[in-house]
Amino acid sequence: MKRVVVGLGPVDPELVLPYLGDEVQFIREPSAGDLAVAEGAIVRAAYDVDRARLDTMPRLRVIARTGVGVERVDLAAAAERGIPVAVTPGSNAQAVAEGAFALLLALVKRVGESNSYVAGDRWGVDPVPVPGDVFGKTLAVVGFGRIGRIVAGFATAFGMRVLVHDPFVRADEFENVTLEEALQRADAITLHLPGGDGELLGRDRLALAKPGLVLVNCARAELVATETLEWALEQKILGGVGLDVFATEPMREHPLAHHSRVLLSPHTSGLSEAAMAKTFQMAAEAVREVLEGRYPSFTEELA
Repeated sequence: MKRVVVGLGPVDPELVLPYLGDEVQFIREPSAGDLAVAEGAIVRAAYDVDRARLDTMPRLRVIARTGVGVERVDLAAAAERGIPVAVTPGSNAQAVAEGAFALLLALVKRVGESNSYVAGDRWGVDPVPVPGDVFGKTLAVVGFGRIGRIVAGFATAFGMRVLVHDPFVRADEFENVTLEEALQRADAITLHLPGGDGELLGRDRLALAKPGLVLVNCARAELVATETLEWALEQKILGGVGLDVFATEPMREHPLAHHSRVLLSPHTSGLSEAAMAKTFQMAAEAVREVLEGRYPSFTEELA
């Protein structure tokens, strides 16, 4: 009899079956009976694995999370049962970095405003939206992990000066600064920290920023609250905001949805075709490692 692995949240079988092995049966939409015999679970980011869910899976040996965020997994309950929580670090770093830099460029070049200007038959009637420049400008990269490093490389290629702020990592190739100095000197800022410590950029800190700062957040919504963003835009402290993360997802009726200097994307920066394929591959390989008697290469503690 084949060993059962289940998907919790939408998991495309074609992306995991090649890496699970011939002795595994993957069930995309598990029943209660399937959960009761499942030895492995591939879990999507938006799916909660709490103590109650673990109680329905008494034979579970491994949880493989797509991505590195584990805030929706009860780590203590998993540890009590001896279940490792595997993650997939780096699988979507390139995609998230591309998404963050795409938002940055679109905001500076005023792509959204220009599209609305032409589509709204305002050309020749109202003043045109004048694009800004990134060449020669300063980007503050807050969080210098895998994603932050790629973003810094993009910025360098576009002729930007790069400042780095990270409480735990020092950049050898760029100037390391305090968060306050980053805000004072930067023309644009991108956030790449994991969150968990509350709001990073509150009103007091943002008040230090150079007027017109462009802010992109593809990390965690809590790093800067929506109310703070509204205030900073009204005060013209911020000249543009790009968001790919939200306090509630799916997000509807966002207060900034119709602001001309705001671009919103539905938490998809890390969901490119290549990133998805790599994420599911790593998750499936982690499950296979455990079922073959090994410890997964990447767990929450090592991510």
